[in-house]
Amino acid sequence: MMTTAMPTSNTTAPRTASGPRGHLLFGVLPEARRDVLGLLTRTAREYGDVARYRLGPITSHLITHPDGVRHVLQEHVKNYTKDHFSYRLVSRVAGNGLLTSQGSFWLRQRRLAQPAFHRQRISAMAEAMTRATVEMLERWDAHAARGEPVPVVEEMMRLTLTIVADALFGTSMGDKAAEVGAAFNVLSEQTTTRFRTMRLLPPVLPTRYDREFRAAGRTLQTTVMDIISERRRRNEDRGDLLSMFMLARDEDTGESMTDEQLRDEVLTMLVAGHETTATTMSWVWALLDQHPHVEAKLHAELDAVLGGRPPTAADVPRLGYTRMVVEEAMRLYPPAYIFSRAVKEDDVIGGFRIPGGTTVDLSPYVTHRHPGFWARPEEFLPERFSPEASAQRPRYAYFPFSGGPRQCIGNGFAMMEAQLILATVAQRFRPRRLPGHELTPEPLITLRPRGSLPMHLERRGS
Repeated sequence: MMTTAMPTSNTTAPRTASGPRGHLLFGVLPEARRDVLGLLTRTAREYGDVARYRLGPITSHLITHPDGVRHVLQEHVKNYTKDHFSYRLVSRVAGNGLLTSQGSFWLRQRRLAQPAFHRQRISAMAEAMTRATVEMLERWDAHAARGEPVPVVEEMMRLTLTIVADALFGTSMGDKAAEVGAAFNVLSEQTTTRFRTMRLLPPVLPTRYDREFRAAGRTLQTTVMDIISERRRRNEDRGDLLSMFMLARDEDTGESMTDEQLRDEVLTMLVAGHETTATTMSWVWALLDQHPHVEAKLHAELDAVLGGRPPTAADVPRLGYTRMVVEEAMRLYPPAYIFSRAVKEDDVIGGFRIPGGTTVDLSPYVTHRHPGFWARPEEFLPERFSPEASAQRPRYAYFPFSGGPRQCIGNGFAMMEAQLILATVAQRFRPRRLPGHELTPEPLITLRPRGSLPMHLERRGS
């Protein structure tokens, strides 16, 4: 395994990083709008592990070496905050939940939410995850019988929304599922566009564009608040995440979450808990279609471990290659392909000056392809994630769930969910892309395949 230490300055004074100059007024914003993944990749390749550029009036540094990522997310986390306009945009969708909150409020909410994500409680959700997947497959059987393709991105979004709603509320969203899914799509696309065009004003104008954003936001908030109100009225503990949030008490003050805090945490779980896994699984099916030898190894493991029965939580530790397939898909196409932090005070990373008042960008998409840590980085090789290979890499060469104290609280939930979905579906079907369909990444809030990814359903054994 190739590894390289992050270089430090040989001089007393730190250096100023270089990078693409871009437009006189707008910096690299025009290029980011056209091809943000290409911009990030070229910048890292041409200017190194710390590169400097302007996004309109904002000066930012792209940090791509694992040592630099660790510096930001773990070692000096208090100097790199979420007081960044990208999180202000996301807060319009998810409120002030764990994803966007900061300081003592975030710490309190994290402590209140943490018990809901203990391994034993997550394992108890496995049966519902598998059951929802089997119900999807029953619908797929009809499509397969008629030779009809299915829109895989939409199907994965629908499935993971069903799963996260069951985990959060102990019930499905029923007739609301399609409406909620459509609202998520509007908010995801508009949030991305507003970020890339520096459209920072709140969506308060009487334009159709702003009205659509407000309507989608109301759909989510009303749906969640109706569920919270009904649960308050019944005053019952269903054993789901919402019940745990409602029953949680701060150790110091004895306070519980208000309805508004509950709403924001639930919205955060809905946003982060369904789109990210759905995006990962969409890439998994596309990559398996392109790599039949990987698919054959996956099927061999599933046949040996499961023998045709539905997977359970107890099977997850035995599905090692299944996990490696998911991890490698997230290496190539991490759902959170870039995220940013505001710099409070002057700092130095890798011998380069990082001034206070600027921002830093971290890109799992780029770091996951860093040639110092990933041989043949563009290839789909799940064996990279064997225990032996993983042990040779620095911790932050791979960070699809972020890292440090702000690491995603639901990473264990997401990984078990992805393994169970993959194991359940792959025992019955081999999804195949339609001839001529171009597989292209689309960087929205998450890194989706462009379009609906229509795939034919080839039955295993046929």
